Amino acid sequence: MDEFVIKVHLHPIGYKQSLNEIEIYEYMKARNNEDLLAEMVYVNEDICIQRYYENLELRDNQTYELNVVEDNRMSPRLRGLLRELDQRFDSFDLKDSSNFGLNAERNLVLIDFGMTKSLYEMEWVPLAEAGELPQIYFEKCRACGIEKELRMYGQADKDKRCYACGKQ
Repeated sequence: MDEFVIKVHLHPIGYKQSLNEIEIYEYMKARNNEDLLAEMVYVNEDICIQRYYENLELRDNQTYELNVVEDNRMSPRLRGLLRELDQRFDSFDLKDSSNFGLNAERNLVLIDFGMTKSLYEMEWVPLAEAGELPQIYFEKCRACGIEKELRMYGQADKDKRCYACGKQ
């Protein structure tokens, strides 16, 4: 049975990312590279439906930067795709492990690929600095005591709890 994930757009930037993803997916599909990306099924202003892939394991409860040269799960085709996404689509954050999943053969598949450098710099950063969107910090959660990724909403946010302990 095929499995899908529904991404809810919590902010208009999420919708813009999904529109970028569907454009990129269709472009790569026309070039027979769709197997390197999560299949994009549907996008509207509220949601995106995409094929589900198993998440990569966290290291020390945190995401990490993939080494695109040394990681043996990174095929030459995927390396080429990442270069093309960077050059043709202005893609951003293509080495973060949270942006990849594993297919049935345990190969890497890009699952989150809609953020561009310009969207990040022009829209996401100002909203994050204003405390409207979260920035990720690696600190100890005050509830569970584990050092991991915490979502922090601007400098005034003092709630140092992780998502698992209730912070949204």
